[in-house]
Amino acid sequence: MDKTQGKIGHKEFFAIIVLVVGTKLADSTPNILFEDLGNAAWLAIPFSCFITIFPLYLLTKVITHYKGKNLFDITNDLFGKYIGFMVLFSLWVLQSIYMIMSSAAYADIIETMYFTKTPIFIIYFLLMAGATYGAKKGLESIGSVAWVALPWIKISLIVVLVIVFFQGQFNFLFPILGPGEWEILKYGSLNASIYAELLFLALIADKIKSPSVYKRGIWISFIFITIEFILALIGYVMLFDYKGVKLISYPYHETIRYIQLGFITNVEALFFPFWLIATFIRFAMGLYINALLFGTLFKIQRFEFIVPALATIILFLGLVPENPVFTVTKSLGTLLHLITPIFLFFPFLLWIMAKVKGEFKK
Repeated sequence: MDKTQGKIGHKEFFAIIVLVVGTKLADSTPNILFEDLGNAAWLAIPFSCFITIFPLYLLTKVITHYKGKNLFDITNDLFGKYIGFMVLFSLWVLQSIYMIMSSAAYADIIETMYFTKTPIFIIYFLLMAGATYGAKKGLESIGSVAWVALPWIKISLIVVLVIVFFQGQFNFLFPILGPGEWEILKYGSLNASIYAELLFLALIADKIKSPSVYKRGIWISFIFITIEFILALIGYVMLFDYKGVKLISYPYHETIRYIQLGFITNVEALFFPFWLIATFIRFAMGLYINALLFGTLFKIQRFEFIVPALATIILFLGLVPENPVFTVTKSLGTLLHLITPIFLFFPFLLWIMAKVKGEFKK
């Protein structure tokens, strides 16, 4: 009997991580960085990457030590049933809030940039309906679709970046340090939660074919995402300058509307479908993790059945902000700053508890 049945391999896992985290370069996350750092925003990413390496190493070490277990099981083993429940419930609440804010922002992108005459409720409903369908299909289906779609999505991004580097102005990157090195270090630290999904993806560690596949997928995708984030932020500055880029809520979408591709008009129509597919995969995975964590906390074995209910709650709470461009973006920036210490210190706490209990000697 195949012991890997019902699990995903390194290709699917890599594709999921890259699409879940990598789509942030095309939402309001760059705007949050540009607002604080201007043309030096791209330098914050290497520093965020640097301070994330050690917590990520500890998280990977603990997860791969407990073969066949995920973050939920490990947290309960190390902290006990009751403290473990409170910790995991807090993570579920945090992930739910993030899902509400980010999905509201994505619905606003579609409505503001592409379908200005369509009511936001319709757009938001269709977005969550597509994500719900994907989440109910399960992890294997999400992984398969992600792997098939990944090359085309990334080719479209490469084309955009190549055009931007040719049409942009390199001197817009100067002064290279922008507001100064201390500001870069400060906001690079505060925004390390760009990689926070890597913590929540540890909840599916038991659904990966082997610990080595999990470890390899995490590190390769981590490097890949960092490089593409740096290149994208550099491209935005080269195209819009440091002042212009601060005034843009969604730099990627302004970029594909601004660039020229020969005689082709409405260039954004070529790239928007690829971004939309990545968006559906991102929120399908987010809903799947949200339902998985909620179902495990409250002993719901067929957690896929609660996905529509959770998606409906997220939909109606996401519609509450009257002006998502400003309200959600500002709140999302604050939330990212709050998530950062949790993302950085929780793996260290897990490792300390495992060390104290002598788990690594077993």
